[in-house]
Amino acid sequence: MLTKKEQLYEGKAKKVFSTEDPEKYIVSYKDDATAFNGLKKGTILGKGAINNRVSNFLMRMLETKGIPTHYVEELNPRETVVRKVSIVPLEVIVRNIAAGSLSKRLGLPEGVKMKKTVLEYCYKNDELGDPMVNEYHILAMEFCTKEELDLIAEYSLKINEILSAYLKQCNIELIDFKLEFGKTSDGQIILADEISPETCRFWDSNTNEKLDKDRFRRDLGGVEDAYKEILRRLLGE
Repeated sequence: MLTKKEQLYEGKAKKVFSTEDPEKYIVSYKDDATAFNGLKKGTILGKGAINNRVSNFLMRMLETKGIPTHYVEELNPRETVVRKVSIVPLEVIVRNIAAGSLSKRLGLPEGVKMKKTVLEYCYKNDELGDPMVNEYHILAMEFCTKEELDLIAEYSLKINEILSAYLKQCNIELIDFKLEFGKTSDGQIILADEISPETCRFWDSNTNEKLDKDRFRRDLGGVEDAYKEILRRLLGE
């Protein structure tokens, strides 16, 4: 079993450690919670373990459907071995139903179903507030190549299709979600980061109750219970 060596990075939700294998890292999930680019801070008890386990469960499922991911092995409820990647500095936002910033920007009431799945890209830069960018910006700044961006878009839409269908069976509506991709040492583009209540908007299919980080962002209460409910519906716990 691989063990943690040097801490390489600490973000808002995770710490990353080197291991004995130069091509593998260990990710440790935290209970810290932030919103609005770090302006709001708090703690969601147990969220690190829930996000780790939910993300690993969904990534394992995506692997069986042909989506390459960084997932290698779950060490314990809070820590996972992942493949080493250099992160493409883009957040890919996949939107099925209007909510959050999209509703504000376009004046759409939350809950309006989009006529077509929307893909948005943001430049991963905390100091700049992760500004939205388009394909021209991405290629001009050389964040990735045209071929890589096309593959990222193809994977993102396929992931959306797979997850939306699966979550419906669990009575969960996938409103929108954020993805990040990385490049392995041999140049392969793979899914990285996480897929969890931290990075997705999950609504109950019948009641539209929010079962995700929006409960923290909007001071709705019941944050821990919402995260636990996602764990229960997906992993039966």
